[in-house]
Amino acid sequence: MSKSIYLFATSKNKHAKSIKSLDVRYLKPDVDFSKYDYLIITSKQTVKALEQYDKEEFINTPALCVSIKTADSYREFGGNILETGDGYGDNLIEKIRELPLDIKWLYLRAELIASNFVQIAKEEGYSIDEKILYVSECSKEILDVRVDDDSTLIFTSPSSIECFLKNNTIHPDAKVIVIGTTTAACLPKGIDYIISQNTSIESCIELALDAK
Repeated sequence: MSKSIYLFATSKNKHAKSIKSLDVRYLKPDVDFSKYDYLIITSKQTVKALEQYDKEEFINTPALCVSIKTADSYREFGGNILETGDGYGDNLIEKIRELPLDIKWLYLRAELIASNFVQIAKEEGYSIDEKILYVSECSKEILDVRVDDDSTLIFTSPSSIECFLKNNTIHPDAKVIVIGTTTAACLPKGIDYIISQNTSIESCIELALDAK
């Protein structure tokens, strides 16, 4: 009998039991987009939050995007892409360092973030303002879920692990797949895991299917 695959994410996949890990509440702080040369976007939720604003105020301001998926989402929205990262927020600092110190950046972000690349950049003298566009909270779905001991569990963010562990434990017989090193760092000590080759849900699902 095949093991059940559970995907803890904000999107679904037909090959897994998709459990929404977070409920997202969007905010709309006042933003003067005209002050900035470039935007920094690290999630598709940020792109969704931008729908609240007058597009003409920012749509021609190029964005540094954390991943191909995020860049695709912003491009579909009509935005211009400055550069695309490799899926890890920590590595965006290298993209920022390629440009002059006097560039004015605006980081559009969640309330809670896992990476400190902006703090590092500021300490190096870069000008980066931050605006919180959304708040993520554990969904009732992930808090109520119960999984078989030998299930395959796919975690796609640090928060997906934190929310799952509020009411669950990871059984030694479970197969654990994580989307990247930042997510892996949030697992309890002693848990064996596999990191997907690419920072995408599709890559995680491929690993899960290969193991069935």
